[in-house]
Amino acid sequence: MTTLEAAFARTRAEGRAALVAYLPAGYPSVRGGIDALVAMVDAGVDVVEVGLPYSDPLMDGPTIQAAVEAALATGTRTADVLATVEAVARTGAATVVMSYWNPVERYGVARFATELAAAGGAGVITPDLTPEEAGPWLAATFDAGVDPVFLVAPSSTDARIARVAEVTRGFVYAASTMGVTGARDQVSDRAESLVARVRAATSLPVCVGLGVSTAAQAAEVASYADGVIVGSAFVRRLLDAPSAAEGVAAVAELAAELAAGVRRP
Repeated sequence: MTTLEAAFARTRAEGRAALVAYLPAGYPSVRGGIDALVAMVDAGVDVVEVGLPYSDPLMDGPTIQAAVEAALATGTRTADVLATVEAVARTGAATVVMSYWNPVERYGVARFATELAAAGGAGVITPDLTPEEAGPWLAATFDAGVDPVFLVAPSSTDARIARVAEVTRGFVYAASTMGVTGARDQVSDRAESLVARVRAATSLPVCVGLGVSTAAQAAEVASYADGVIVGSAFVRRLLDAPSAAEGVAAVAELAAELAAGVRRP
């Protein structure tokens, strides 16, 4: 059983959805990002997404872009991402990397998968990599023992969902809406039907992301999905914090609120 499989088996046994949280590595610093993520795990996060900062983030909204640009400006590199994964994985939380394909390809496909596994990483979410172009990556992740996670969206056909489910391991990432990341007043009403369509194609856990920022939204998504993914809301807490220490406290507070949300009956 992989770390991701164990995480979802545990939350399923507890009768609830998993709380999946994202922060980009290197913000507000490498150490500061690690401290924030560890605090979030302590407050109830089940699965951690460590973002690999990239200069052309097609899916990221302005909140995440601001943090990513700051991380790149201070020199955050792939080695720092792997160090962040290693530190967070030591908490016992399933830890994955969220990365656009170009940085992985530049680093070396097999090298990235192997070094991620050595750091304790459980998988990689690659939002801009299609199954048709993923052959070398699927081979590398299989050899390294890490899970490749692909995305589906409301616009995905049933055939596309089936194809994604065929190559995905760990969980399927269901983007609740078309467009970039960012907290929203409400989660798309197309998310629930998308989850149902994915479940018709696979027994893998289905996690919903893009838009969740409150405990009430987390509870809503948790009522029909296996996992609730939150990113921009955590990043916003760090961006707005007057100091690194206050940022850690702010994301821990939000994590506790969201963890209570996914645990609501």
